[in-house]
Amino acid sequence: MTDNVVILLSCGTDNPNRSTRAFHLATVAHKEGKKVTLFLLDEAVYLAKKGLITHVRAATGDSADDQLAYLQAHDVPILACTPCANARLVGESDLVDGARLATAAELFRLISDAAVISL
Repeated sequence: MTDNVVILLSCGTDNPNRSTRAFHLATVAHKEGKKVTLFLLDEAVYLAKKGLITHVRAATGDSADDQLAYLQAHDVPILACTPCANARLVGESDLVDGARLATAAELFRLISDAAVISL
């Protein structure tokens, strides 16, 4: 079994429960000693834009922003799909600390040896 975990998220502020849960699962996996990457697709790229995740909360009260802070503090990679970001006018300079743009080719390299969770 691999210690690599890739969490794919395709929703953003339009689904705060799933969005928050992806950041939460990334945090839990990291705390369990896994090598985690969070890959944001489609609407999820907005969550990597500075200031947009601040008020995203799940029905449980969990805050995506708190989870993001943990991931940033522990250098967990947060990758935003380049074409998805470009289509939404989100550039590299718009991204939160610790996030960067990435291509589908990089995603495929990551998932070739990883447990994948898709939300």
